[in-house]
Amino acid sequence: MTKIKLCGLSRPADIEAVNELRPDYMGFVFWEKSRRSVTPDTALTLKRMLDPAIKAVGVFVDEQPEKIVEIVKAGIIDLVQLHGSEDEAYISRLRALTNAKVIKAFRIRSAEDVKAAADSSADYIMLDSGKGTGMRFNWSLIGDIGRPFFLAGGLDTGNIGEALRCLHPYAVDVSSGIETEGIKDRSKMAAFVSAVRKEEGR
Repeated sequence: MTKIKLCGLSRPADIEAVNELRPDYMGFVFWEKSRRSVTPDTALTLKRMLDPAIKAVGVFVDEQPEKIVEIVKAGIIDLVQLHGSEDEAYISRLRALTNAKVIKAFRIRSAEDVKAAADSSADYIMLDSGKGTGMRFNWSLIGDIGRPFFLAGGLDTGNIGEALRCLHPYAVDVSSGIETEGIKDRSKMAAFVSAVRKEEGR
């Protein structure tokens, strides 16, 4: 069954919706340039509200590994998502500091980008169009990538069925596709989760 990640949550109302909908993952964005960014203190408050069955992912862009480890050790997140220019040396350094599993996001613009993702040492890879662009990339580039992947970038209730049927991702990640005027929309969150589960008959 395809896993579901709802990302960019920042308010108690978002957590209440997530607890009701029960996706597999939810995401906190710690990149200050993002309008969805939260502080570690805010994320900790929200994490304490979160159903423990739902894994919290921290999204970082070229952050100092030591800062990421502090957030992991504080119990704020369960997994680390790297969404910048982090390379294999960076992942190795992070792994030396924490046992938290790592998701490495790749911006897909060519077959070479897909190969780089396939060769990554990260625990999971994410194929995306960029940093929260809300745009879909050319899915035909993926081909036979040879390993499970998170699919992100421009997903919504209108195209998630096609994505699941054509690409069979390990997980789907949505943020802007469940928002109205930049705010998480409970009805859109519910519709997205329902669309995934309906496609898979669960």
